[in-house]
Amino acid sequence: MTSELIYICAGSSLVGLALYQLATYGDMLLRVLSLNVLAIGIAVLIFASARNAGVTDPVPQAFVLTGIVVLVGVTAALLALAERIDGQDDE
Repeated sequence: MTSELIYICAGSSLVGLALYQLATYGDMLLRVLSLNVLAIGIAVLIFASARNAGVTDPVPQAFVLTGIVVLVGVTAALLALAERIDGQDDE
């Protein structure tokens, strides 16, 4: 079994798990966490597809790195929004 196949299987399982969590969980915090798992699963799939004959392409690596930086900002915004929505329900 090659390392690319292991990464493809791991990334696919992370994406599947995250989509299942998004469909079944109702809590906002768990939905934000499942979006993070989905983003990491997609990043693993992009990393796995970036290898050609043992040579890694730097462009997908740059895309994934940019995606991780954007993910941190989006996660912070979603957590603030979820806290505000949760605070409105208490009133």
